[in-house]
Amino acid sequence: MRKLWTIMLLTALTACSGLTACSDRGGEVLPTAAVSAGPAPSDPKDIVTGLAVPWGIAFLPGGDAVVTERDTARVLRITPIGRVTELAKIEDARPDGEGGLLGVAVKDDQIFLYYTGELDNRIVRYRLTDGGLTDQQLLVQDIPKGGIHNGGRLAFGPDGYLYATTGETGDRSLAQRTDSLGGKILRMTVDGAPAPGNPFGTLIYSYGHRNVQGLAWDGSGRLYASEFGASTYDEVNRIQPGGNYGWPEVEGRGNDQRYINPILTWSTSEASPSGMAYANGSLWVAALRGARLWQIPLGEDGSAGAPVARFTNRYGRLRAIAAAPGGGLWVGTSNKDGRGSPRAGDDRLMSVTPS
Repeated sequence: MRKLWTIMLLTALTACSGLTACSDRGGEVLPTAAVSAGPAPSDPKDIVTGLAVPWGIAFLPGGDAVVTERDTARVLRITPIGRVTELAKIEDARPDGEGGLLGVAVKDDQIFLYYTGELDNRIVRYRLTDGGLTDQQLLVQDIPKGGIHNGGRLAFGPDGYLYATTGETGDRSLAQRTDSLGGKILRMTVDGAPAPGNPFGTLIYSYGHRNVQGLAWDGSGRLYASEFGASTYDEVNRIQPGGNYGWPEVEGRGNDQRYINPILTWSTSEASPSGMAYANGSLWVAALRGARLWQIPLGEDGSAGAPVARFTNRYGRLRAIAAAPGGGLWVGTSNKDGRGSPRAGDDRLMSVTPS
């Protein structure tokens, strides 16, 4: 009997070590870091309800958040206790499909927005005053726009430069072209100029991307990005300057020396990864189609441990996420984006205390 139980246990462990999810774990991790996710995070608590597709979250020095709504083109200031003030409505934004008012980043009293305009996606800088957003300055234009794959994430890196993600808008060839801003991660100064040390002397920092919507840096300053796959594999990549991440030649791991392999892949039904944040030794990735929050523990060398799904199907589609002052996470639902099923109170921003 003991021998039979041993065989059954080994069979179960072997089944869980493959590429499909086992219990609340999923993804392909090669190699797997010898690090675990630890205890579960706290149950989410509502900060504010009744929003419409919150897309980007960035924090002001005093602890309030600046939040964008994709389809209304509203820029909101939200306090930790849920008081909401409309700072502006971006009249130049043209919400359509996956485009609209997308990412936001903050540096002192400067607010940076990524939005879809009449002819292109663009990055614009404003100044925050008591009256709202003023002193509009166009920093980057001619980023390809489309009904799909507009990228849109903005974030300041530990080097002080502004990073932006762009999509290939469904035109796959753009991702491999270094004369196009589509399908890239960009790196720039606060004035929109190429940052010193960029690998091509242009705004482009990395290329061969399909549609990156998440950026995060770990405690050692390493940059990671979450990327939508087509029909097989979603990805988390560790970003290297000048790196080619393979799209459209490779989806997931290609083991082709011309392209950089992801550190983690999921099936597209498990993820559709959008926003990403780093906290307490893990990457936290908001999943749209997967309707869960993925926790990815990182090893000391930046490798990925086995990912763990949190809150699966409890809140619907998750898109926006940011590390808040004090160590928590703010997470936003995206159930009003035309692909979800809105629930009472949607869309909402929630606070989570990571493990």
